[in-house]
Amino acid sequence: MVKATTRKTSLRERFNISRLAIAYPWLTLSFWIAVAVAGLLVFSSLKYALLPDITFPVVVVNATAPFTDALETEAKLTQPIEQSLSSIPKLDRLRSSIYPNQAVISLSFGVGTNLEQSANQVETRLKQLNLPEGASYKVFPLNLNESAAVSYAIESPSKNLVDLTKIAQEEIVTAIAKLPGVLKVNLLGAVEQTTESVGAKHLGDNSSLLPTDSSPKASPDPNEQSPPTKQTKTSAVRLNGKDALAFQVIKKSDANTLEVVAAVEKEVARLQSALPEVQLILAATQAEYIRSATDATIDALLEAVIISVVAIFPFLWNLRATLISALAIPASLLGTFIVMAIYGFNLETITLLALALVIGSIIDDAIVDVENIMRHIDEGETPRQAALHATNEIGLTVTAATFTAVAVFLPIALMKGTIGQFFMPFGITVSAAMLTSLLVARTLSPVLAVYWLKPKSSKTSPRENRYWQSFAEGYRHLLSWSLKHRSIVIGIAALSFVAGIGLIPLIPKGFIPKLDRGEFNISYTAPINATAYLPDWLKSSAGVETDALGESLDVAKQIEAAVLKSPEVEKVFTIVGFREAEPNKGIINVALKSDRTLHTAEVQDRIREQLPTIPGVTTSVEDIQFVDASLGAQKPLQIALVGDDLQAVSKAAREIKARLLTIRGFEDVTTTGETGEDGTIFQIEHRSQKRTVYVSANLNRELTIGQATDIVVSEAKAVLPPQVTLALGGDSARSGEIFGSFGTTLTLSAICILFVLIFLFKSWIDPLVICLSLPLALVGGIFALLITNSDFGMISLIGFVFLLGLSNKNAILLVDYINQLRSSGYSRTEAILKAGPVRLRPIIMTTASTILGMMPIALGLGAGAELRTPMAIAIAGGLISSSLLSLIVVPVVYDIVHDRKPPSKNKN
Repeated sequence: MVKATTRKTSLRERFNISRLAIAYPWLTLSFWIAVAVAGLLVFSSLKYALLPDITFPVVVVNATAPFTDALETEAKLTQPIEQSLSSIPKLDRLRSSIYPNQAVISLSFGVGTNLEQSANQVETRLKQLNLPEGASYKVFPLNLNESAAVSYAIESPSKNLVDLTKIAQEEIVTAIAKLPGVLKVNLLGAVEQTTESVGAKHLGDNSSLLPTDSSPKASPDPNEQSPPTKQTKTSAVRLNGKDALAFQVIKKSDANTLEVVAAVEKEVARLQSALPEVQLILAATQAEYIRSATDATIDALLEAVIISVVAIFPFLWNLRATLISALAIPASLLGTFIVMAIYGFNLETITLLALALVIGSIIDDAIVDVENIMRHIDEGETPRQAALHATNEIGLTVTAATFTAVAVFLPIALMKGTIGQFFMPFGITVSAAMLTSLLVARTLSPVLAVYWLKPKSSKTSPRENRYWQSFAEGYRHLLSWSLKHRSIVIGIAALSFVAGIGLIPLIPKGFIPKLDRGEFNISYTAPINATAYLPDWLKSSAGVETDALGESLDVAKQIEAAVLKSPEVEKVFTIVGFREAEPNKGIINVALKSDRTLHTAEVQDRIREQLPTIPGVTTSVEDIQFVDASLGAQKPLQIALVGDDLQAVSKAAREIKARLLTIRGFEDVTTTGETGEDGTIFQIEHRSQKRTVYVSANLNRELTIGQATDIVVSEAKAVLPPQVTLALGGDSARSGEIFGSFGTTLTLSAICILFVLIFLFKSWIDPLVICLSLPLALVGGIFALLITNSDFGMISLIGFVFLLGLSNKNAILLVDYINQLRSSGYSRTEAILKAGPVRLRPIIMTTASTILGMMPIALGLGAGAELRTPMAIAIAGGLISSSLLSLIVVPVVYDIVHDRKPPSKNKN
């Protein structure tokens, strides 16, 4: 017994760096002043963004050959290329779209893969192939993070599109392209005078997948006799129902969107004054929503700071003690900014959310230290004696609580793939904030307490203390009753846990909540004659003339007219044929008025009903993607039907589509890659080198992705023949990946908690008792999601991981103090009944400050609130249940698992 006590004492001394901080106060203060100055300097250099910088490397191969049949293209061109490329290292996904004379093969590589190296590997493999005679290919390395930051329309009351094109190429595009952070500038809707000629063109001339960069063209000699000319247009652009020219600024993958947009705005202002005959009109931008979302998150963070500080004053009733505790917030934040700068993080939704959520937690350690120092002062000790004794008493407890919380977030920071890159900044930011707050509580807080806190002069207890003593005494009676009726308490806890688990099927499964972003896209695909896929030289020799772009533009005009009738719509920006090889496709960006009363999703549903029905035309009303998927945005719901028999696969896809069209909630249901009703084949899709037909759909607000996935899988199984298999795509596949990743992460987090506690407590019994808080926390989190009708998705899952890091703090406070009392001679029951009321105030204080600090986030105010709210709701609900149940269940379980051997009564 003596050896165990000595080991525990030495461990407490090891974690009591407060003694050194108190012995050298000016060194302590100087250190935190230096941290504050460095943090402020670093903060001014941090950049604002919407999401973390993630690299999505994609390489696209656009191959052409003189075939007139998609089957021939598949067999002689696509399959040899796919077989050659399928074994490239770090290849995640291989998809192909096959047309009569063209194949577009998309290779998606693992997040973080070097794009240039991957593109070189693709080039090397293709050079080794013996392609059919007349075949050619182009390789396009794409970084999907190189997205369109801003677009401007170019209009003029006195200039036609040919003149505007020349001005744009010579004056505007070249100037914008030189700005820092700009990768390239696409000129859309350009019209040029070209020499009319008949003859063979290079097969690759019509195979460009992306808009080409516009560059200045040499002006022809006006005195020279010109051959017949015609106007050539690669794409068409319209703004609010009028023809226009536009330039689209593509940022570099590592460039900050807001900085690029700010530079473009400044240059546009200069160009506007230099070109009075031209009007440069903002058509679309990411910057406005990014600014609104980050501003709203920062507001929530500041409100959390104020509320967390205000929440602890009624418990302490001491301005100086409240101020000492409150100083932990700015000190911890400034220290965290330094860590963020070291890792190269931005101030974006994920890191700002991490800071806002952690506000109530980083004050916890200081609260516990200051409250314990105040208690010792109230018992007659001097502030210096109280600081030394209280920090020695509480040091191991606070350290254990923080280390276990950090242990939860380390698995998040180490997650692999897209999800890992997405949430690594969250895990590291939270861990940095908590470790910094621990350092504040162990050094700065006790030093300030020594000089600022004073013994109470009044001999009578204030009224508020009497209220608190009455409350604590009531809790002591409840705890005493619980120890005498342990089976009832354990039964209630077990029933609560089972009920919580039973509620999970009732919570809608989601992926990412629909954002009230104030803008969305309408994409469409118009029918196109098969001859349009022929190369120019073959169309010319056959005397074929098609105006696919003009036909597609007519479709766009009809859709625009319907959209512009909506009173909520402020701006409509249309790009027709934004890919040269697909003139029949277009995308319409719809910006809504800021003073609208309807949610973006409500406007989408209304406009979807108002769109005209155009024979052969498919439309899709889509949310703005988080990543600018240059290969075409996938709809949230997508299933892939795979099989060699294309007719059987197509028949099954048509049957599934017909079923989904009769079910409420499924919108814009389309199939891709199927044969015609008469068996004709214009397009074939491959997924991992196998023939595939995709069934895709958007969802309205009545269905979550989880519900929709269950429905479509059920409907598909009812019609699928044996030779056709089903695979999930879109958000359905991502949801499965996320739930699988977080299942592993939660398990690793629980194991990390257990190992840290075993190391600190030198025992496995107490850590197991403490870990009972974890399932108790899940009960409240699940119930909170249910009553608020929040999705159980990626955002709320992060909330549950965060919850695991916080919920065991209360149990650690209780168990550690019980052990201290027992070591000093108290019996087990006496130690429990004394420790509970003593630790009641810090437990309620820390829980209240954390929950109230999350209220601005949980209330869902401001842009991007949908991303923040589910996380805060899950955490707040879980903390309430874990705190209430832990105050009773943990002491009861502790009483059960420890021996009943009566210890000595020596309390000295």
